[in-house]
Amino acid sequence: MIRVYLDNGATSFPKAPGVAETMMDYIMNNGANVGRGIYESSFLAENIVYDTREKLARLFNSNEPENVVFTKNITESLNIVLKGSLKEDDHVIVSSMEHNAVMRPLNSLGKRGVSFSRVQCNQLGELNPEDIRREIKDNTRAVIMTHASNVCGTILDLEEVGKICMEKGLMFIVDAAQTAGFLDVDFKKLNADVVAFTGHKSLLGPQGMGGFVISENLARDIDTFIEGGTGSLSDKEIQPEYMPDKLEAGTQNIPGIFGLNAALAYLQDRGIENLRNMEMNLVQEFLNGLGKINGIEIIGKKDTDGRTGVVSIDVPGKDNADISFRLNDEYGIATRCGMHCAPSAHETLGTFPRGTVRFSFSHFNTMEEVEYTLDAIRRLT
Repeated sequence: MIRVYLDNGATSFPKAPGVAETMMDYIMNNGANVGRGIYESSFLAENIVYDTREKLARLFNSNEPENVVFTKNITESLNIVLKGSLKEDDHVIVSSMEHNAVMRPLNSLGKRGVSFSRVQCNQLGELNPEDIRREIKDNTRAVIMTHASNVCGTILDLEEVGKICMEKGLMFIVDAAQTAGFLDVDFKKLNADVVAFTGHKSLLGPQGMGGFVISENLARDIDTFIEGGTGSLSDKEIQPEYMPDKLEAGTQNIPGIFGLNAALAYLQDRGIENLRNMEMNLVQEFLNGLGKINGIEIIGKKDTDGRTGVVSIDVPGKDNADISFRLNDEYGIATRCGMHCAPSAHETLGTFPRGTVRFSFSHFNTMEEVEYTLDAIRRLT
């Protein structure tokens, strides 16, 4: 059976050319740890790790590669940042489009006296940044927001949010899970204190690889989340205070870093804007076709303005889970159905508790796959 992969919002497939080969070459021909040995293979591995930090710093327009911290995914990144920086009686502001990678840590922090307010987005998933001002309190410490919805693809106006944060002296934490590698995520333009990313979505790297870029001020003030060996200051039983060792304890996912390095080189060579244009041409064709099919509802924006390559539909009168299952079982089309770990977003979009069938594209998809998928949707609905 033909296979059409339209679940890139969960993880990208295929990965960038060279990712698998680079990872295998490291495992087969290098295999050394970094910061623990004074031999050639260890130095070579360390050079790639640092080069990856530099590539990410350039990608996000940061001047400090040492403030690029590696984690296993963006969920770990957000937990490190939130639990390391928020204290008792702190208040934070989020949007109604947030993923559980933000909401679950915040609800957990409620046991420590951290509170939050949720700014309501409209039914297209759009945020009015001025609504944030009304939620600011005397004890407001931070604004934490997704850059784009993982449910409907709507991009939030975070540049305006960042200006408000700078004006009010608030920490600004950006969840770039759906935009890193797809949009120009500029640390400075956003006035961000943290941009958290995952390597396995639009960055086209392997699973198990993520991280965040952190400002110098917050890097100095944040508490460590995990402590242990770093290969540095090994004569002391306290965590180093300098970056990135302060926030990177234990052996890192070096094969994953090698793979991400190859993916970043591919993105740099091809150009993120070029790849985004290719992807959005496919999305435009898909949206045009969906608009001609009776019995379905496009959730969120109906065109490509202000959105990513994530498209959700609802099929009123039918079971969305059954539609998703049959797309794969009968047509080989991989989608994701359900709540997408974002119940607040679904409440905002009017799709709670039914959920949606989500299609998420990559520039590796083709127009033939778009037409094939549209035909399958017509047959099933």
